[in-house]
Amino acid sequence: MTDSIDGLLADAGERMAKAVESCKGEFATVRTGRASPHLFDRITVDYYGAETPLKQLAQISATDAKSVTVTPFDKGSIPAIEKAVMESDLGLSPANDGSVIRMQIPDLTEERRKELVKVLHGVAEEGRVAVRNIRRDVNSHLRDLEKGGGAGSDEEHRAEAGIQKLTDDSIGEIDELLKAKEQEILEI
Repeated sequence: MTDSIDGLLADAGERMAKAVESCKGEFATVRTGRASPHLFDRITVDYYGAETPLKQLAQISATDAKSVTVTPFDKGSIPAIEKAVMESDLGLSPANDGSVIRMQIPDLTEERRKELVKVLHGVAEEGRVAVRNIRRDVNSHLRDLEKGGGAGSDEEHRAEAGIQKLTDDSIGEIDELLKAKEQEILEI
């Protein structure tokens, strides 16, 4: 295969790996009934007029399986952090003692578990679509390369088969992540 085809395959592999990692990161932000600092990754706080990620304003730690503490670097940001947590989709009630915000992670109801599984399926589908879009983009470049005389028809078909394998592997990885996270949420 030519260098440009190898480059396209390597680029596709990297981009698909990033799509899988992004999906994995999104899965981590979905609540499972266990305390985890990753639950707060999507929360942004209105900090002096600027939307700032919570993890940049405070240290977040899981003190045990059912509670999380948020220790702000600036004690004046506590009301804004509490407001952001209450407005989020986490369903948590923050309590502060003037310097630390504590939150208990309640057990998930059966109905809430099913809603979270639907959210997970949506996140997984977004990941699959991203991987398929990368495949479509690379296949388009391969066809352009063949038409321009940069690669032969056989090379192009072999490269497309390689791209399909990368796609199948990436989607399989997303499905495995989904399955594991779904089990984690549905386990009582």
